[in-house]
Amino acid sequence: MLTIKRVPTVVSNYQEEASESLGCGRNCLGHCCLPVSKLPLYTFKKNVEDSSEARVEVSSEGQPPASFLDNLLLGQWEDRMSQGLFRYDVTLCETRIIPGNYGFIAQLNEGRHMKKRPTEFRVDQVLQPFDENKFNFTKIGQEEVLFRFEQSNDNNAHYFPVSPVTADSNSSSVVAINVSPIEYGHVLLIPHVLDCLPQRIDHDSFLLALHMAKEAADPFFRLGYNSLGAFATINHLHFQAYYLMAPFPVEKAPTERIIRRGKLPNSGVMISKMLNYPVQGFVFEGGNSMQDLSDTVANSCIFLQNNNIPYNVLISDCGGRIFLFPQCFAEKQALGEVSQELLDTLVNPAVWEISGHMVLKRREDYENASEEYAWRLLAEVSLSEERFQEVKGYVLEAAGLQEADMEEIQENERDREEDINKPPTPRPTPTFA
Repeated sequence: MLTIKRVPTVVSNYQEEASESLGCGRNCLGHCCLPVSKLPLYTFKKNVEDSSEARVEVSSEGQPPASFLDNLLLGQWEDRMSQGLFRYDVTLCETRIIPGNYGFIAQLNEGRHMKKRPTEFRVDQVLQPFDENKFNFTKIGQEEVLFRFEQSNDNNAHYFPVSPVTADSNSSSVVAINVSPIEYGHVLLIPHVLDCLPQRIDHDSFLLALHMAKEAADPFFRLGYNSLGAFATINHLHFQAYYLMAPFPVEKAPTERIIRRGKLPNSGVMISKMLNYPVQGFVFEGGNSMQDLSDTVANSCIFLQNNNIPYNVLISDCGGRIFLFPQCFAEKQALGEVSQELLDTLVNPAVWEISGHMVLKRREDYENASEEYAWRLLAEVSLSEERFQEVKGYVLEAAGLQEADMEEIQENERDREEDINKPPTPRPTPTFA
């Protein structure tokens, strides 16, 4: 009896050298492929409070990158654009500054709502378990990944163009492109991608996001976070970030410091509330260390999500200023309390819209956009005054604080006057050799 022996077809001189352990063949970010990958690796300095000059060491020959953001992130992002990995060319989208006091930014991105991945989960629950059967970032291809982002073992940053995943870093954090970008350089920071964490902030992941803002060392690079119920579309922990050469309106809005006293040792974090802005929110800045600032904001976020309050976060000023916005637009929409005129615009007010970057889907909305329109839309996002005051108490409690009484307020005012008269202390800015 004649038989045919089945042998694998060789299509490459190197294919026979590959073993079955090199993944599923899709070159994805799952357990099958990531642990055997050799993705580029950027490691940030271990001691971010060290004010000495920072250096980036490159393992290959040549000069180290002059800027993490401009040279590495944007260079890799443009490479993916040349490969045609994006669903559209965001550089062709029209953008203009809306006349007015705040300078809201309008972008025309026609059809993005049809090309963007649809939401696959309930919008009335901030915390939902991770579902591996729905889309998540372990299913994207490694060609969408720019580099891994991890902490260095010393006080220098390092960049390795090719770096095998070691046994102790199997759950790497990665920076990947957003295939439906809003702006130039739009990327995703995905903490510990193989841990398959649902979209919920924890202390470790939020500190990682601050490290990325710090390493970028550019005020025009901001990170944002949307919780479930506040227009996050994927229930797999991630932050967004992009580069915009203009101030966000929220960054220019006035604030008022919340005078408070600590029930815990003083972390040095200052908390303010937004004034004269359509969305009520909190501003966190200062702190004795990046860890103190990160923990204070993370505690507040954890409280909000544990109490099913949707929220958005904007990380600004190289990680030195953080905006927190509890919101209720989806709830109002479900209750029929949002006008049909605003719903017809198909604008979902997530972190970028709340911050003042309005992504509009229809040309008529773009051409007729005004500060009054932006204000009306964002006002629907904001909590009522009564509800905001209630949430403010919870946020302060989560941060280990409580509002001071009148005597303490007067004492704080005297301290503020003394601080104003002191010469300013320059903030060290990271530089690269």
